[in-house]
Amino acid sequence: MERIWLKQYPPGVPADIEPTQYASLVDLLEESFAKFADRKAFICMDKSISYRDLDQMSVALAAYLQGRGLQRGARVAIMMPNVLQYPIATAAVLRAGFAVVNVNPLYTPRELEHQLKDSGAEAIIVLENFAHTVEQVITKTSVKHVIVASMGDLLGFKGVIVNLVVRRVKKMVPAWSLPGAVSFNDALSAGRGLTFNKPKLSPGDVAFLQYTGGTTGVSKGATLLHRNIVANVLQNDAWLQPALAAPPHVDQLMIVCALPLYHIFALTACYLLAVRAGGCNLLIPNPRDIAGFVKELAKYQVNSFPAVNTLYNGLMHHPDFKKLDFSKLKISNGGGMAVQRPVAEQWKAVTGCFIAEGYGLSETSPTLTCNPATTNDFSGSIGIPVPSTYISIRDDDGNEVPLGQAGEICAKGPQVMSGYWNRPEETAKVMTADGYFRTGDIGVMDEKGYTKIVDRKKDMILVSGFNVYPNEIEEVIASHPGVLECAVIGIPDSKSGEAVKAFVVKKDQNLTAEAVIKFCHEQLTGYKVPKHIEFRTDLPKTNVGKILRRQLRDEKKAEAA
Repeated sequence: MERIWLKQYPPGVPADIEPTQYASLVDLLEESFAKFADRKAFICMDKSISYRDLDQMSVALAAYLQGRGLQRGARVAIMMPNVLQYPIATAAVLRAGFAVVNVNPLYTPRELEHQLKDSGAEAIIVLENFAHTVEQVITKTSVKHVIVASMGDLLGFKGVIVNLVVRRVKKMVPAWSLPGAVSFNDALSAGRGLTFNKPKLSPGDVAFLQYTGGTTGVSKGATLLHRNIVANVLQNDAWLQPALAAPPHVDQLMIVCALPLYHIFALTACYLLAVRAGGCNLLIPNPRDIAGFVKELAKYQVNSFPAVNTLYNGLMHHPDFKKLDFSKLKISNGGGMAVQRPVAEQWKAVTGCFIAEGYGLSETSPTLTCNPATTNDFSGSIGIPVPSTYISIRDDDGNEVPLGQAGEICAKGPQVMSGYWNRPEETAKVMTADGYFRTGDIGVMDEKGYTKIVDRKKDMILVSGFNVYPNEIEEVIASHPGVLECAVIGIPDSKSGEAVKAFVVKKDQNLTAEAVIKFCHEQLTGYKVPKHIEFRTDLPKTNVGKILRRQLRDEKKAEAA
């Protein structure tokens, strides 16, 4: 197909990238470790590690993991917020020849158990603040080795202080109380005394299992190979070069990393992209603490600021935000959810930098499209395809629709996953006969190649950039003894883009909304918990009894209008 969007590329951005220049993501990482050894790689709460530190510590941890008897390709889960141990652990797992299973540290035991069992993870590296969750499910999984990190390991702080910066701390679990567990520092020490055997990795080896929901409500692992991640790092790097080359000059790129590193957006656009460029990531463990976040920003002159709409909006409502120095800010990337025009225009007014909105998914490593990083206006679109990427707008039969007509956004490129982990039937559902990935989003492409998302084919709900799937929530609510049946949809929300709303038919007439929400909090991560509960005597259904979520959505749209 003709790539009409290439005419919109800024000067210096290539039509294609060459991902085969690296045999694996490890080769890319190690090149930067050597090239930028003396530079700071990550900063967290005033403590920094250099590329040399990252190199040495990740090799030691890799040797330790190899010494546990794990076979090549073994899955190792990492369950941490944005702390210094995360980049060390990730590099270590990859360098050891294993695959990273990223885990949201706020998962409930039910969610964690599913992901560990589905991935077949044999080891987990977890921050002590969240080890209590691992403790509750470990005997039901294949996990044999546990490394428990403390922020005090590298920061020198005590746990009582850490409690203030990491949310949802129920209790600290000492490393020795979990079967087969050691502390992060002890693992590093032991690894330094072991021989590291560097594996010969190929582009087709698995690098990450990035879990995402599905219309079935079952969380599936998007299998991202080394070549997928390398490709997207190079695509993003090429896309940002015009903005990076423009004045003012900076000696070292500094990226604000407030988005969680276990999320594919931050993993690629913050961690890996910065390493490729020899940049430094400013890690923010708890971006919900806006006051603390603003204080951290005041210490540095940042150059790149990837975020979601809600975070941009929240920062600008803090009274001290406008006092910050943004004279060196070159790039602001919005993703994960739609960027709202008022937020983009206010961000430009305050920082002097427009938000370049992009689009991607866990299944695509993630970036598929983006507005040019040098943009001076808010387009309201998700931009144009990045290098080596093809976007095709198709109807339900898989036929490409004319420009200006709505259809499903389908994508092809080296960053697209190899499939869902151990789920060939689910993979087949999202791939076309000619190798395009069906995103489930409905979009319209104009004559310049810019695409706007107009609807969602799937029932997915997008809460502050996180995917929420109704079936999972409905399954939890339906298990409450006081519920007869239920349905879940997303409704517009000024803060999070969308909010979860549940419609419930009571079995127990004494059931309250508060009871349903409390029940959900026990089994679901916070962003999945319904914000609104509406009780009904019945729910709309098809003639075969299937609940019509779309009818419920249409009713709410009509009421809002």
